[in-house]
Amino acid sequence: MSIQHGSALWRYRGFVFGSVKREFQARYQNSLLGSVWNVLQPLAMILVYTLVFANLMRARMQGMDGPYSFGIYLCAGILPWGLFSEIVSRGQGVFLDNGNMLKKLSFPRIALPAIIMLGALLNFAIVLSLFLVFLAITGHFPGIEITALLVLIALQVAFATGLGIVLGVLNVFFRDVGQLFNIVLQFWFWFTPIVYPLETLPAFVRPWIALNPMTGLIQGYHAVFFQHQWPQWSALWPLALVAVLSCGFGMWLFRRHAGEMVDEL
Repeated sequence: MSIQHGSALWRYRGFVFGSVKREFQARYQNSLLGSVWNVLQPLAMILVYTLVFANLMRARMQGMDGPYSFGIYLCAGILPWGLFSEIVSRGQGVFLDNGNMLKKLSFPRIALPAIIMLGALLNFAIVLSLFLVFLAITGHFPGIEITALLVLIALQVAFATGLGIVLGVLNVFFRDVGQLFNIVLQFWFWFTPIVYPLETLPAFVRPWIALNPMTGLIQGYHAVFFQHQWPQWSALWPLALVAVLSCGFGMWLFRRHAGEMVDEL
């Protein structure tokens, strides 16, 4: 993000944080369970995958002997994937969904992706906090390795935000982009070692899965939460590279077409 955009976001920080707060409140104000839905949705997915895959994975993975092992392994992959998916999925429609606001109000348009990113981080923080409490209660809380989450989350958010901006701009001019990417995202989930370890795949498949920038990230989360080890930092270079490229290309695309987007909307 350029210094100019960063300065604009700082000047409008009240608008950004106020929008995040209003969005969070609006999402749950008419809900009996409120923010509990943030927990129930990933929990339901984890329970389904646990019932389907637990016995199969227990036989093929080391360290899968404990009663909570596979659940911890799944949470360590599904929760960060949920953060990535939310930022990108909402980012691809951010300019379309706020077309009226863009036409009527004067504010830095880059604030819209920032609001989505901060809102997703808030939701993720709630779920992650409960997961950490569960790990502490069951005696599986990581050691100093947990500080690696700062790097993992930063890389993940940078990649997701940059990709979301690219898709958001393209979606204004080519409405099929959003529909197509929703399908891509479903395949992307299964081509990322979230439910299964990379080592359980045939040898000829592993190099292709390793090309996925999310592979190193999810393996990093698994290392911290499941193995209580530091991530393999060298495996994060592909993600760091695509994060820089996606942010750079996203900001270039945004600056180039910001004016045209309003007319298109």
